[in-house]
Amino acid sequence: MMQKIQKFGGAMFTPVLLFAFAGVVIGLGTLFTTEVIFGSLAAPDTLWYGVWNVILQGGWTVFNQLPLLFAVSLPIGLANKQNARCCMEVLVAYLTFNYFVSTMLSQWGPTFGVDFAAETGGSSGLAMVASIKTLDMGMIGALAISGIVIALHNKFFDFELPEWLGVFSGSTFVYMIAFFVMLPTALLACLVWPHVQDGIRAFQGFVATVGLPGVWIFAFLERALIPFGLHHLLYSPFYYDNAVVNGGIYAAFAKQLPEIAASSAPLTELAPYAAFTCSTWSKMFGCPGIALAFYATAKPEKRQELLGLLIPITLTAIFCGVTEPIEFTFLFIAPALFIVHCVLAATLATAMNAVGVVGVFSGGLIEISSLNLIPLWANHWTTYLMGLVVGLVFTGIWFIVFRTLILKFDFKTPGREDDEEEIKFRSKAEYRAAKQGGAAEALAAGDTAIAEENPYAVTAAACLELLGGSDNIVDVTNCVTRLRVNVIDETRVGEDADFKSIGTSGCMKKGKSVQVIIGLKVPKVRDEFEKLL
Repeated sequence: MMQKIQKFGGAMFTPVLLFAFAGVVIGLGTLFTTEVIFGSLAAPDTLWYGVWNVILQGGWTVFNQLPLLFAVSLPIGLANKQNARCCMEVLVAYLTFNYFVSTMLSQWGPTFGVDFAAETGGSSGLAMVASIKTLDMGMIGALAISGIVIALHNKFFDFELPEWLGVFSGSTFVYMIAFFVMLPTALLACLVWPHVQDGIRAFQGFVATVGLPGVWIFAFLERALIPFGLHHLLYSPFYYDNAVVNGGIYAAFAKQLPEIAASSAPLTELAPYAAFTCSTWSKMFGCPGIALAFYATAKPEKRQELLGLLIPITLTAIFCGVTEPIEFTFLFIAPALFIVHCVLAATLATAMNAVGVVGVFSGGLIEISSLNLIPLWANHWTTYLMGLVVGLVFTGIWFIVFRTLILKFDFKTPGREDDEEEIKFRSKAEYRAAKQGGAAEALAAGDTAIAEENPYAVTAAACLELLGGSDNIVDVTNCVTRLRVNVIDETRVGEDADFKSIGTSGCMKKGKSVQVIIGLKVPKVRDEFEKLL
């Protein structure tokens, strides 16, 4: 079950990769069309406004079609074969489902307790999906339908029909089955989902009244679930669905940007729902404190070498919001440090909320600048300066706490390994040489030339070797930094140190589920990995 959940989490992250760029476009578009910042230049009747408004509306594409996007993207990670065809099958089946729901509600809405004549949005419980007026099931409904169709695809795509019915095989056969499956599914949705919406509204009210403890719990779990690859499942309903605010925090905050930019009222009053997009703070202020602690506690002769590792992974966390490279450098060496890291991250998020800093703060500095700092600086700079002070104080706290714990318990964090261990990443040739006891033999095989021509192929081959070979692989997916693999025999999988020795940031094993931490180039490594399979 854990393997399936992790695979689902990784597949769900596929469309999320688009949000960073879409968020930047919306942030810039909103900034340049806000009169309070650009004055008469941004008046609605100017060419400046017209051009930027075109760009802004284009930027809304991703957020306006989130359910459809998630439905179509899920097969990329979960379909066992013919992923592209499965995406098409899901699209058609999802639209069919919504047409069924729309027709049922238009004919028998009162029977289901739904006022189908109401306008979409708000508290009506209705939404427009690809121009279809239907129940507002958000991402949850889209993923449920997508999951059903993916299961049908995996089971029936290769089903052998008689030769005279061959035209109905493959995707057509899958859709035929899905068509009839969608009928009872649509009826069930009409019967059940309105009551689910009542529950969601109650949950929204609960979260809104919890206050700072709710922020702390959310921030702690968001960090603590990273090793299991389940953090996406936690925050996605908050950020991109209706758990806290209609449409999700990202969409709601972006739409409200002009109003927030024009007002000098506290951010916590203008957008109280944005308290939960708070994971940025541990990335911007926590990771530098951790890196400083690693450097301060490293052996003097290894500090210069360690610096070459710490600088890029720390900057990646700060500017891009990707923390796995630095967090996974100590997660497996000292799990206790990671728990402390989660506690500090939650405490910092709560402190930021307490001093009034809320907004879309879940990515890196690039994203938060476009959606927060640049458009809102004029009227909210004092709040952001207060947040900067709080953040820097916590950077010091992270440094002191980590340095103290590392020295007290002698954790073998980067730079503190035994003398015979190295902190640098090695090539596949060096790895084989170390395993076989002869560098000349490995280098003679031509690995150096291969590495120069296609380093991703070398990394993929080395990972496959450590994962027990192609006959030990069940399936492979990836998230933004990790190669996620399910294996047949976990005893054939190498150890964390082995994976580090081939140039990765290590691996995490949970039964038959293995996650290899590659970095931002993981899609290219996965491509080469699949070629080898």
